[in-house]
Amino acid sequence: MLLTWLLLNILLGSREKSFSGPLHAQCKVEWYFRLTCRRVSEALVTQIKKWSTMSSCMGGEKCLYTLRSASVHFIAAKHTTPATKHVEDINFRLVSYGFTHCHISAMSVSETWYAVLDHGTNYCNLYNLIEGSGLAGTLGYKEITSDFMCTQRSSANCTVY
Repeated sequence: MLLTWLLLNILLGSREKSFSGPLHAQCKVEWYFRLTCRRVSEALVTQIKKWSTMSSCMGGEKCLYTLRSASVHFIAAKHTTPATKHVEDINFRLVSYGFTHCHISAMSVSETWYAVLDHGTNYCNLYNLIEGSGLAGTLGYKEITSDFMCTQRSSANCTVY
């Protein structure tokens, strides 16, 4: 039913604000830190490894992350949702600016082709790693995203997803 509604809106060119953002469950976030990219990369890789097993779930989804590759400038990972076993691809691109600053462009995309709404899961996949690693509390931390860039960002509950 939702898919039919979306297709009709696309075909008819509806300009209603009832649904905005990507047509596939995904999220793009920009982060800025007053830390070196090496330090940011190490913190994220450590957190991904820490949350790699089911035992870290504790009722939420801060678990089942898999590190695919890592360097100072790029991290690739996957996240599997514990309940439904849906998989999302996660990428962090880290760019140094100045001597002690790091900019991250991060993306989480559901592998499930029909995933349209995700309750903010893709946002939480990314944010939970930033928060869990302690990076969200560092000096100079800044986040830029929106509902347009992240499916259901404003209603995301990252203690659950």
